[in-house]
This record gives sequence, structure tokens and C-alpha cells, in this order.
Amino acid sequence: MGETIYIVLTDTGTLLSKAIGMYTRKDLNHASIAFDEQLTEIYSFGRKQQYNPFLGGFVRENVMEGIFREADCAVYRCEVSTEAYLRIRQKIAQFELNQRNYKYNFIGLFGVALNREIRRKRAFFCSQFVATVLQESEPHRLMTRPCLTMPHHLACLPHMELVYEGDLKTYVMKVRGLQMERPLRMGLLKSLAFRLLA
Repeated sequence: MGETIYIVLTDTGTLLSKAIGMYTRKDLNHASIAFDEQLTEIYSFGRKQQYNPFLGGFVRENVMEGIFREADCAVYRCEVSTEAYLRIRQKIAQFELNQRNYKYNFIGLFGVALNREIRRKRAFFCSQFVATVLQESEPHRLMTRPCLTMPHHLACLPHMELVYEGDLKTYVMKVRGLQMERPLRMGLLKSLAFRLLA
């Protein structure tokens, strides 16, 4: 019996995401890989600080904070062999161990736009990283090279099953068994104020 991994495509609404979307003509332009359906262990290449888009690299993401708070998403489930799962885990562990040495591959994005391979040592963009990691599972290797892989290419991989599409926060709250925060109604606020002032 195999193991399950998750590929998550998101629309974070950032300027970079919008710029990429102008080229791809797709809404979901950020890709991540996760090891649980709750998305508590999810990795990618992106910004390391919420308000600094130029400081990027390997990151373990928190899908409940920062640029993900208002994001839309598509979550895909994918079965891989136990051997491939362990190799993927090991590959990501190597990234995590040496994360200070990795940078975001901004130049590589121009290579995608020009359909020209631009190799940079220890530099990846999000879908390039996910495609590189997935090479550890032979049935899930893309026809395109990782450095030319766009997020929507990942959704076309064999055995990729769409399990959710919509608001990311709604998905996470549902699978984690949490309740959505409900804003207080104005009528209730007025009632409380009246009682306090009475």
C-alpha cells in the first residue's frame, strides 16, 4: 500500500502572482507540496517575510497566515509508492537542512516566459521546486523540465485527484475541524451597547 501527498495550487493575490498570471492566463500561480490533508506540513519556494517579496527561498508555509489568509486554492491528492514517499521526504529534508543556501529563482521565471532553460545553482521558483521533488516518484515525472514547469502543469500529472477547489481558509477550517470566525451582527452589538448603557 502506498502513501498520500498533496499538491496545492493557490492564488495569493500578490503582485508577483498577478504578474505570473498575466503570462500563464491561470488564476492559481503558486504551487506547494504537503504531506497531510490538513496542510500543517507544507513546503514551497516563496517569500520568507510577509512584507518583503524580494527575500525568498525554501519555506515551510503556514496556510492560515500572511499572504494565504484570503487565498483561493485547488488541493490535489496523489498516491505514491512508499519508496517514492520516503525519497520525497528525504529530498525535502535536505532542502530544509540547507535552507539558508537556497534562493528564489526570479531569473528562472523569465526563462519560463521565453521557454528557455535557465539553470541557477540552489535557486528555485515554486513549481520548479515541486516538480524537482516529484522526480523522486517516477510515475509523477513531468514531460516538461522542472525549470520550465508552471503550476497548472502539476494538476495534469497522472493519478492527481482534485479534492477541493475554492477558498483556502474554508478548506483548512473544515479539514481541521475548526469553526469559522463569525462577525458579530450590528443588531447584537447595538443590543449589547444598550444593555451596558442602561
